[in-house]
Amino acid sequence: MEHERKNNLNGMEMEKGKKESGSRKGLELTMRVLALVLTLAAATVLGVAKQTKVVSITLIPTLPPLDVSTTAKASYLSAFVFNLSANAIACGYTAISIAILIVNKGRRSKGLTMAMLIADLVMMALLFSGTGAAGAIGLMGVQGNKHVMWKKVCNVFGKFCHQTAASVAITLFAAIVFMVLVVLDVMKLT
Repeated sequence: MEHERKNNLNGMEMEKGKKESGSRKGLELTMRVLALVLTLAAATVLGVAKQTKVVSITLIPTLPPLDVSTTAKASYLSAFVFNLSANAIACGYTAISIAILIVNKGRRSKGLTMAMLIADLVMMALLFSGTGAAGAIGLMGVQGNKHVMWKKVCNVFGKFCHQTAASVAITLFAAIVFMVLVVLDVMKLT
């Protein structure tokens, strides 16, 4: 009872300037740096994913095939552009959040903690949706779709497909790191 009167908190308030424990602050900083590195790597890998191949196309069965130079590039598919943009946004936000964390030296008001929780949730959702969009298109590239007569392209553009798959996997790991950050933010509020 005396403990309640001493703190006088109703569950939605936090002591102003409450200092976090060193290990939790260090864990949060480590996770944010990891998120920064992962989102930067995913955006870079997807941004440079490009492959040009000469493909033989048969227009009429009686004529010889026509060789055409074809390029696969991430910017040609909107799902890859979305994933690249999601990673770039998350990378920028993470850099800002690291700066805020360092400037405040572990002291954060309840309002700032709540704002970072909401922003971390948005980044997590953005990265998971980018992973889903790029993963679905990537699967089409690997398997094709007989119903709409989309042919496989990863058997021709193998390097490009490996780069996009690596970017999708890195983005998934970055989204999981943001999920851990959300848990850490919630723990600060409780």
